[in-house]
Amino acid sequence: MKFLFYSLYFLIFTCEAHAQKDKAENLIVIVLDGMRWQEVFTGADSLLVNDTTFTKNKKRIIQKFWDSDPGRRRKKLFPFLWETIAQQGQLYGNRLLGNKVNVSNPFQLTYPGFSEMITGYVDSAITSNKLVRSHSENVLEFINQQKGFKGKVAVFSTSDLFPYLLNKQNSSLYINADTDTFTVAGPSFRLLNQMQRLSNKPTTERPDLLTYFAASEYLEVYRPRLLYLALGETDAFAHAGNYDQYLETAFTEDNMIKELWNTVQSLPQYRNKTAILITCDHGRGDKIKTQWKQHGPDIKDSGEIWLAAMGPGIRPIGEMKDIAQSYQAQLATTMASILGYNFIPATHKVMSPIKIVK
Repeated sequence: MKFLFYSLYFLIFTCEAHAQKDKAENLIVIVLDGMRWQEVFTGADSLLVNDTTFTKNKKRIIQKFWDSDPGRRRKKLFPFLWETIAQQGQLYGNRLLGNKVNVSNPFQLTYPGFSEMITGYVDSAITSNKLVRSHSENVLEFINQQKGFKGKVAVFSTSDLFPYLLNKQNSSLYINADTDTFTVAGPSFRLLNQMQRLSNKPTTERPDLLTYFAASEYLEVYRPRLLYLALGETDAFAHAGNYDQYLETAFTEDNMIKELWNTVQSLPQYRNKTAILITCDHGRGDKIKTQWKQHGPDIKDSGEIWLAAMGPGIRPIGEMKDIAQSYQAQLATTMASILGYNFIPATHKVMSPIKIVK
């Protein structure tokens, strides 16, 4: 009888320890604004590369990003995504295989997309990119209220919409967006403020590189348990019809993600305890060549998105090849589920999480 008792105790203890090991303690969410699934899964688009209206330096782009094989081509554009996350995590949204991810909102714009992503539903008050204050419950505030997370959720954004989306006046989150500077002491933060003050703004918002450096430095100094990083230049260069810089920026941001992941793995608090989720807020036009620059309710295909995830508890399946449909509105509950929580707002219904976690 005593032997049976100890055997059961050992089994329960082992299962609990395994469950704890398989649950992420920290989460990093990175959003690449308006980054099409087409480039993520097939690399540079030959129609756009060969059109001098959109690609000014065709020779450089071909040399750097082109290959006749789509599998090799996508690795040239997103090496970390395909050489690391595809091996250790999951990627959703290759519509060529019937694996689909869509926004639920009919507007297919930036603000409605980010709103849907963190609230888990389509907010009828958010219908455009107009900077109106959101009053919907969101998953970032929810996680910030959980034990061990209070004051440990930070948001960094190239765009100026996040103070409105997160209702900054009434928020307990750390939010650093667009022209926000650091008020804390330290040489690195002084340098970041100076760089931000002096830098050119080719897309009218602060460069993504500064948003990334701000988030990375904050992570090293303050150690948030949930870091939300929203980058914007892929969308800005696409709207400008600059396919060269759209691709160059996508490649650079893949490198940023790699650098951030390496930083995470170098710190004991985060190493092997942190999950990463990467996605976009909307898609872009595809079938009509000129429409790749745009997105919205009248642009077909601009509601098509993608996502990738990797970390503790996330099965290393790689590219999802099953015929399936997922939605942006599921991401709020998915973020919570990665950390072991159920996000159930009192004010609105949400969709169930994508089954990323074991």
